[in-house]
Amino acid sequence: MSYLLLTLAILSEVCATSCLKLTEGFTRLWPSIGVGIGYALSFFLLGRALKHIPVSVAYAVWSGAGTAAVAGIGVVAFGESLGKLQLLGIALIIVGVVLLNLKGSH
Repeated sequence: MSYLLLTLAILSEVCATSCLKLTEGFTRLWPSIGVGIGYALSFFLLGRALKHIPVSVAYAVWSGAGTAAVAGIGVVAFGESLGKLQLLGIALIIVGVVLLNLKGSH
């Protein structure tokens, strides 16, 4: 159940972060409200997940998965590009999350 909460927290954070661009500097009401609700829900769910998942593991998964997902959404939805260094950075984030999870299992 804790990993389901963490997954929902990640999805909520990714939605909120992706909607930031749609707020046009917080000048558009509904996207701005969506961003606020998305982040609030994400932190609530992350806090609930932390009852059973170590903070180092949960935060690494939450932030790493969110970063990688938002980078992908930027490419697909907003026409942004990723160069070799950005792709390397995403790969290093994924490796770091995996290593933290391996340490957490010992």
